[in-house]
Amino acid sequence: MTFWLAISLTPAAQAFCFNEAGAIYQIDPTLLKAIAQQESRLSAKAVNTNRDKRGRVLSVDDGLMQVNSTHIPRLQKMGVLRHPEDLLHQPCLNVKIGAWILAKHLRACGVNWACLGSYNAGFHPRHEKKRLHYAQQVYARYWPVVSGDRRTP
Repeated sequence: MTFWLAISLTPAAQAFCFNEAGAIYQIDPTLLKAIAQQESRLSAKAVNTNRDKRGRVLSVDDGLMQVNSTHIPRLQKMGVLRHPEDLLHQPCLNVKIGAWILAKHLRACGVNWACLGSYNAGFHPRHEKKRLHYAQQVYARYWPVVSGDRRTP
């Protein structure tokens, strides 16, 4: 483990990453952290492979915010990423990219919980139940923190 990675995973560094990303995209940092908790359990090294019913790889989700590989070509073209591995080795960058993706979604379908669910389930109409279920999971992580009820969901 590199020194930078060890520092970047401290609670103070994580808070800074979520606060900075939240400020850039005007999203509550507590909400961003709740999404990261749901997506990766706050593991910067989390990797998940998405497969179709036949087992073929469709995409891969990387890092704290589980950034989907479908975003990589655009992020590289924009100069945000050099290599896909940056999503695993630069946790703060991963959080900022996740916030950027969420901000794009919220602009597309509005600031509401159903739209937030599109971060995980996309926009296809057949994924409505999955979007709502995901939003409920994130809300269960978010609400106790913002309401002052520190009991874990």
